[in-house]
Amino acid sequence: MITSGPAANLIGMTRNTTGKTSLTLLGLGAMGTALARAWLAAGHPLTVWNRTPARAAALAAEGARVADDAAAAVAANPLVVVCLLDDASVDEVLAGADLAGRDLVNLTSGTPAQARARAEWARERGARYLDGGIMAVPPMIGVPEAGGHVLYSGSRELFERHRETLAVPAGTTYVGEDAGFAALYDVALLSAMYGMFAGAAHAFALIRTEDIDPTAFAPLLADWLVAMAPAVHQTAGQLRSGDYTEGVASDLAMQVAGVPTFLDTAEQQGVSTELLRPYFELMRRRLAEGSGAEGLTGVVDLLVR
Repeated sequence: MITSGPAANLIGMTRNTTGKTSLTLLGLGAMGTALARAWLAAGHPLTVWNRTPARAAALAAEGARVADDAAAAVAANPLVVVCLLDDASVDEVLAGADLAGRDLVNLTSGTPAQARARAEWARERGARYLDGGIMAVPPMIGVPEAGGHVLYSGSRELFERHRETLAVPAGTTYVGEDAGFAALYDVALLSAMYGMFAGAAHAFALIRTEDIDPTAFAPLLADWLVAMAPAVHQTAGQLRSGDYTEGVASDLAMQVAGVPTFLDTAEQQGVSTELLRPYFELMRRRLAEGSGAEGLTGVVDLLVR
C-alpha cells in the first residue's frame, strides 16, 4: 500500500504526463537519500521504502510516495532500484516481493560473485537485472561537476532502456554483460585508492615530527601523485603486450637498489615501514627472478595466485 504522495492511478505507470520515468527506491541511508533527492529534483515520480519509516518523512514532504512495505514499493513501478547495506539485506528486503516483470537495478555494494549470483536469483524470479557500483560519496550525487559516476554491468539492453533515468544522480559507465564486472571494477578502483591513501599516510608520517606545515606539503604531494598517475597506462599496455620492459625509464634493478634509502629514512624519522615493506618485498622477489630490466608491472603477476 502507498501511504503518501500523488494519486494511486500513477502507481505502476512507467512514465507520467511529463515523460519522466517513474521508479521505486528501496533503502534510504545517506546514499539512498541522496539518490532519491536527485530523482525528485529532476521531476521523476518516486516511490520509496525504508526499514526505518522516519527516514522517508522528509522525502514525502519533497514529493515522494512512501510505501508501507518493500513488496508494495516493488509493485508500484517496473523500475526498482535497491541501495541497501549489503547482499544479505537484499535477500531479506525482497523476500516477499513479486519481482516478475520488474527491472531490478542493484546499487548495493558487494563482491563480483554476489552480483553474479544475484543476477541469476533475479532471473529465476522473472526480473531483469543490472548491477551497479557507485563511485561517489553522497555529497557528489546530483552534482554533475563533482565527477561522481556509477559503474553498471549486466543486460546492456536494460542499461540502454534506463540510461537517461540512471544518469540523473551521477554519470553512468557501462562495463560489460557480466553482472559481476561493476562490482569488480568498483573494488579494483577503490583498492587503488586505498593504496594511494596508504602511501600518502606514510609520506605525512615522515614529516610529522619536523617543523614542516602539512598544509604546505600537501600541494606538492597532490601534484606528484597526479604526475605519476599516467603510469597506469604504461602498466596496462605492458600487461596486454606481455613486454614488461617496453618504455621503461627506471628499471626494477635500479628501484630495488634504492629501497634501503626509504627504509633507513623511515627508521631515522621514527616511522613504521609496515605500509611500504610488503611492496618492497614483492619488488625484491621479482628482481630475484631475473627481471631487472623490467619496470614494476611484474609485481602484478606475483599477486595473482
